[in-house]
Amino acid sequence: MREFTRSALTALAAGALLLSFGTSAVADANKRVKVINETRHTMVQFHASRVGTKDWEEDILGQDTVPVGGTVTVNFGTDDYCLYDFLGIFDDGDKVEKYRINVCEISTFRFTEE
Repeated sequence: MREFTRSALTALAAGALLLSFGTSAVADANKRVKVINETRHTMVQFHASRVGTKDWEEDILGQDTVPVGGTVTVNFGTDDYCLYDFLGIFDDGDKVEKYRINVCEISTFRFTEE
């Protein structure tokens, strides 16, 4: 009887450990970042490229814009990659570049007046 109890407890502990890994993987599966426009101009383009990429990826906003005080939520996917460079382009022609943003560690990012 004692051996059965020890085996059952070991199995329960292993199951709990696997469940905790599963929960962590689910939490990290979607790296969503709310991008907030805290400038005085409408954001007309937003680009996010992996660090080390030579070109900016496509405009995430497409035909949309982010007004002053507005937000857009960007899902950076389910892979393990975390570091991105951001480019915001505004209706007055200003371009704001931010580098090495860790999307695995943040849930919001603010474009502000510099």
